[in-house]
Amino acid sequence: MDELEVLRVRDEVLQAMYWMHSEGISTEPTAVELSRFLAVPDTVLTAYLDRFIEDGLLEGRGERYVLSAGGMENGKRTFADEMADLTRPTHGECDADCWCHDSPEAAAECLHDRVGSGHSH
Repeated sequence: MDELEVLRVRDEVLQAMYWMHSEGISTEPTAVELSRFLAVPDTVLTAYLDRFIEDGLLEGRGERYVLSAGGMENGKRTFADEMADLTRPTHGECDADCWCHDSPEAAAECLHDRVGSGHSH
């Protein structure tokens, strides 16, 4: 197995399993279920899943796979990293540290500045 490919597949699998777990879709998916989600043949994916069991990221339960505590943490982190661009403020939108959160007056001034001449903070 190419180690770079192992890392890529690991991140994909752990993110997918974390998401599936978080959304209540499946806490113990099979290789077939994961392969449908990841668009990878289950025969190929199974070798990687077995490797991730050896690495302590997954636990095998018959034909099902469960995130270990380390796998859950890794999946959560990589999922958050992957989604960061979708969850940060958009252009012109204030972030959590904006001075406009200090008071209603500051918020009104910030909104006026954004609508009128652009936003600078």
